[in-house]
Amino acid sequence: MKKLFFVFAFLIPLIIHAQTIKTDVLILGNSNAAFAAGIQATESGVNAIILTQSDGFTLSDFKNFSQNGVTKAFESRARKSLKLTDSVPLPEMTNQIVNAVIKIWSDSSKLLDVINNTNYYEIKRSGSGWEAKLTKEKSIRAKVLIVADHIEKVLPALKTESLKPAEANTINYSENLYRTSIAGVNRTSKYLSLYNLLIPNQENILYINSDNLEIGQAAGATAAYAAFFKTKTSLSNLKRIQGELLSYKLSLMPFEEVKVADSNWLAIQKVGITGILKADIKNGKVYFNPEKEVTYNEIKQPLKDYYYKAQIWFDDHQNIPINLENTISMVCYVGNKAVDATKTELEKKWKKNYKFSSKYDLKKVLTRREFSVIINEYLKPFDLINVDRTGRVIR
Repeated sequence: MKKLFFVFAFLIPLIIHAQTIKTDVLILGNSNAAFAAGIQATESGVNAIILTQSDGFTLSDFKNFSQNGVTKAFESRARKSLKLTDSVPLPEMTNQIVNAVIKIWSDSSKLLDVINNTNYYEIKRSGSGWEAKLTKEKSIRAKVLIVADHIEKVLPALKTESLKPAEANTINYSENLYRTSIAGVNRTSKYLSLYNLLIPNQENILYINSDNLEIGQAAGATAAYAAFFKTKTSLSNLKRIQGELLSYKLSLMPFEEVKVADSNWLAIQKVGITGILKADIKNGKVYFNPEKEVTYNEIKQPLKDYYYKAQIWFDDHQNIPINLENTISMVCYVGNKAVDATKTELEKKWKKNYKFSSKYDLKKVLTRREFSVIINEYLKPFDLINVDRTGRVIR
């Protein structure tokens, strides 16, 4: 027994100094993207460590960040940390205040940890995940690695010559890739496709530019999906990740005039990303035009692309106005629903649930807002119909 005691006593210093920290997602960086990735990963239910090589986060233009799940989560913690009620406006979010709030959040959270002023000298594979060596005795092992740092710091540690960051595309309706968006970039006509985020032949590592909050949030949710389901990033489920991000109020399509506070935001996002209603792109921004009337010609082909039965309905109904009565006829035919019951249900929901300002009128030509809500409610094209890696509809 005495012999065993001396062996154990000898091992104690080694155990103390040889420390391996395990986490689900490791984020490198101190930027907008790193901040958003870490918060979204934890909001999505996995452990995340953000490793900076500075005194904390250096965020740019916080007051102009889009309102979504990341900023709402942060503001909620800021109110709690600063002991402010909902009726008291938050102070200007300087980097000093942001880091003070994050410090309190990190110290009290079971999921989020921020480690500042810490260098790493090597990043290597550890099973299907990654290990960042901080010192010879200390390292962090993660299932998924997000690089949102200056790449010149990371490449030597990774012992690789190049790594290509995820690139945002400009919305272009002549192709369908926009349907694979996992982030609309605020105040632009750009979006990030899931398949631009995934690095070919590189599992469980995501590399994003440091400045974009929305892309950081998308990376956080994608990493969380792989970690939570113990899978590879190459096996990411587009619809699950899109749904997760929508639930955290991230716009997949960057519609300029339809903000998160809009009561019909979710329906417009879902129908907008299907392309059943297409937006106008002007001066580098995307306008959904929610109050504009829907026309027969703009919805005919997109709905035919999504539904076989829509082809029959449109062949039987040539060049008719897209009023409420005709829309009910179409969704009931395509979706196998009873017309009278649908009319009754819509009338009850018109003001109470949908918050429409117009009157319920069967002869009224619908706005794009109203049409989006009805299509989303009764046909669910976003929820029920999948697309391939190019955005082509799979029927």
